[in-house]
Amino acid sequence: MPGLVGHDFGDAIRFASNFVEEDCKDADKAGVNLNIYWAFAEGFLKETAATLTENEVDTLGVSCFSLACELATRFLDDYITGDKYFKIKYPDHNLVRARCQIALAKDMLVKMDAMNAIVRDCWMRYRSSAPENNR
Repeated sequence: MPGLVGHDFGDAIRFASNFVEEDCKDADKAGVNLNIYWAFAEGFLKETAATLTENEVDTLGVSCFSLACELATRFLDDYITGDKYFKIKYPDHNLVRARCQIALAKDMLVKMDAMNAIVRDCWMRYRSSAPENNR
């Protein structure tokens, strides 16, 4: 499981880089947009590379997958237990959300090597300002 840095990064990517809204009824359209992923990783690492350890950086890609799976589970649980946590707009709303997050997570697995390469590239370019003990 990713640390706090990965949790924040992963949740932002899960929400912002999906090709569709998190409650798109056509889950087959869900997936990670690598252009948005790259832009977010670039901005994030430009500001944080100096403070992140290599281990933290190595978990950023998988943190996105982990958060998509976590939200899929939470949406499905809420659907099964009567929609008591997440606000819904229609009866199957949380089920639709869960399916969309599962499709997003599957796409992330396919693109994980690219996601990791993007993070690594950005970190390598910006870490020069990192203190020696973070390298």
